[in-house]
Amino acid sequence: MTTFFTADTHFGDAPLVARRRSAFGSVEGHDEALIARWNAVVAPRDTVWHLGDFAAGASRPHCAAVFARLNGIKRLVRGNHDTNRVLELPWAEPPVESARLTVADALGRPWRLFLSHYPHRSWPGFWRETRHLYGHTHACLPDTSRSCDVGADACDYRPLDLATLLARQEAAPLAPEEMAARGLR
Repeated sequence: MTTFFTADTHFGDAPLVARRRSAFGSVEGHDEALIARWNAVVAPRDTVWHLGDFAAGASRPHCAAVFARLNGIKRLVRGNHDTNRVLELPWAEPPVESARLTVADALGRPWRLFLSHYPHRSWPGFWRETRHLYGHTHACLPDTSRSCDVGADACDYRPLDLATLLARQEAAPLAPEEMAARGLR
């Protein structure tokens, strides 16, 4: 069982598809493509942390239909577009505003993570090697050596596993500001 992370799927969001995701052709094309990409990497027993903005502008029935088609044990960190139609979906646990968790990599090494819909310049556990995963920015902020955007726009419209996200952070040329000011990476 693998743990995956994603954000900003914006299922049913016609204005976003028209403005930023027009390559999908329509809201229906967008939603079908994201469902297919999700299910291509996530197995039914995998865990997916969705870091907010699951849907926007979609009806309750549409949200429920999309949710039911997505593989995995799904958990939500609430985003700014997640109203009751999203919050009341059958998440594995009640949605939260942020989360701190530890996930083991393939070698069993534990990684402390701080999950939030919004990017933080500093976060709980920052100086204790806690990594930060966020959404909201739609790939507008560069990754750092300790944080990255897991939103659909930044991740080829599919959830990513821990190893992939850690590799992105390791490859990032920037360090978080607090570290860079001290000459650290």
